[in-house]
Amino acid sequence: MAKERGRPRTSTVLWEGVQHLLADAAGDAAEDAAEDAAGDAGELTVVDLGGGTGGLAVRVAALGHRVVVVDPSPDALAALQRRTVEAGLSGRVRAVQGDATDLSSVLAPASADVLLCHGVLEVVDDPAAALRAAREVLRPGGRLSLLVAQWPATVLARVLAGHLAQALHVLSDDTRRWSSSDPVRRRFDQASATALAEAAGFSVTAVEGTRTFSDVVPAVSTESDDDLALLRELEAVAARSPELRVLAGHLHLHARR
Repeated sequence: MAKERGRPRTSTVLWEGVQHLLADAAGDAAEDAAEDAAGDAGELTVVDLGGGTGGLAVRVAALGHRVVVVDPSPDALAALQRRTVEAGLSGRVRAVQGDATDLSSVLAPASADVLLCHGVLEVVDDPAAALRAAREVLRPGGRLSLLVAQWPATVLARVLAGHLAQALHVLSDDTRRWSSSDPVRRRFDQASATALAEAAGFSVTAVEGTRTFSDVVPAVSTESDDDLALLRELEAVAARSPELRVLAGHLHLHARR
């Protein structure tokens, strides 16, 4: 495997957070299995909403879970199916065409232990409706992994890139876009993301920051393995720091139905 250069993988801190959330859900399943001899405490049913080509789904399936990827793009789902075959996981990953507000028509209510909703609320027509639909798919006590783009980091990134007018636009725009050509329809902060999840009926149990420094540090600063390791360590510390969380490019919310 080729070594990473320049920047750490986007999912380094996020993947650790997802694994912790899956472990929490598996712990709940183990308690249920103790009361049900037919239960399987080790295997979870995970829905990856907007999972696209399956970069995260395949990693979750490799842990021994069953994953349903729901995505509106047939091309992305075709790529997902090829990827799962290549990984030898086609029996553990199922592709379903649909969108965030369409979940009730493609998945049974209360059928999932964990739902991954990463980079979805930024682009859907109605984020609140998407979260309500996600809650209906989860079993009572099921876990939500919610990843959203955070707007203060966008202000900093625009300033560092020399786009000062765009930075000011983020500060004044209700949806926190840097211009009308911004491909992201909306961004959040911890208060707004938490409020949205709670309004949909979730209880937020943890919040972590991801990509706090890796999107702004010059690539030349992480050319050596030692420097790259230091950046990874900085990202891990920042993920747990309330003071630094506001600088994170994304927020990862752990929530429970």
